[in-house]
Amino acid sequence: MLNGPHPGVLYPLPLYRKMVFLKNLITHPNIEVGDYTYYDDFDDPQNFERNVRYHFEFIGDKLIIGRFCAIASGVEFIMNGANHELTPISTFPFAIFGNGWEHINEGINIGNKYPNKGNTVIGNDVWLGYGATIMPGVHIGSGAVIGAKAVVTRDVPDYAIAGGNPARIVRKRFDDDTIERLLRIAWWNWSAETITRHLKLINSGDIEALEKAAI
Repeated sequence: MLNGPHPGVLYPLPLYRKMVFLKNLITHPNIEVGDYTYYDDFDDPQNFERNVRYHFEFIGDKLIIGRFCAIASGVEFIMNGANHELTPISTFPFAIFGNGWEHINEGINIGNKYPNKGNTVIGNDVWLGYGATIMPGVHIGSGAVIGAKAVVTRDVPDYAIAGGNPARIVRKRFDDDTIERLLRIAWWNWSAETITRHLKLINSGDIEALEKAAI
């Protein structure tokens, strides 16, 4: 019995080499990606990690992406290494150039000077549209949709649609009660066999039937 593509393959569409199951491409130790999440790039999917900007291992922040996400070409993640301190008169990072300038930070907690907004977390079944930019520490809920070229500076709730620069919530895909039901169902955590068996329901609008299938 066929249960969909194997999550361990790099190219789920063998004749189309610009889409990858992203988990199987990642090499950065602080990037975590769930099964079946794909990245589609107009030029080369190897671009993905290059599009995770300012992701320095010594900072320790993570990019965490759930299962069954669709990530379009040109999506960028700006990580905490891009942050500059805003309290002083100048935002220039004098200390990194040494030659005597490093002493500017003596006796100062560097973590306080360069704010860390924490991990960037993308839920499950999220669609990130073409050229979207996700800023440091943002959490995007499961089932959310981020419009093309959006710049996401704040958290996006589950099953919300956001767009613009800075991104704003356009609307919710479902009412609050339905969203709670969908999060309880959490079909993305089902086995491949169960997902295959109920694929028509997952791809329909019949939430009641999907709830029954989840029991």
